Amino acid sequence: MAEMAGPKAPYDSLPPVAGIATGALALIVAGGIYLASHIPGPVSLLPASLLLVVAVLLVAVDVGLLLRIGRFARQRFFQVGKWGLLAYAISAGMLEYVFILDRVPSPEIWLLTMMLAVYAVDIPLIIAFTVARYQAPDL
Repeated sequence: MAEMAGPKAPYDSLPPVAGIATGALALIVAGGIYLASHIPGPVSLLPASLLLVVAVLLVAVDVGLLLRIGRFARQRFFQVGKWGLLAYAISAGMLEYVFILDRVPSPEIWLLTMMLAVYAVDIPLIIAFTVARYQAPDL
C-alpha cells in the first residue's frame, strides 16, 4: 500500500543554499590544494583563478537565493552567521599569517587571500542556513 505524504514542512521548499555553498567550498579547497602543491616553484594561476571565480559566482547565487526566500528565520540566520563569520575570519586570518611567514610569492598570496575570504564567508553561510532552515520563520 502506498504511503500518503503529509503536508510539506516549511524547510522542504527552501532552495539548495547549503548544497551550492558546499560546491563553492569544494572549488576553493581544490584551488588551494593546486596552489599549495606547486609553491614555491613556478605555478600557473589560471586554474586556481578559474576555480575562485566559479566559487564566487556560486556564493553570489546563494545570496540571491537567500534574498528571494519569503518566510525564513532570518533573525536566527544572522544570529548564527555573525558568530560563524567571526570564528572563520579568525581562522582565515591565522592561515593568512602562515602564508606571510612562509613568504608565499605575491601573486599566489593574493589569490590565496581571495580564496580565504570566500572560505571565511562560505562556511558560516552553510552553518547559519542549516540552523535557520529548521527554525520557525520570522513573522
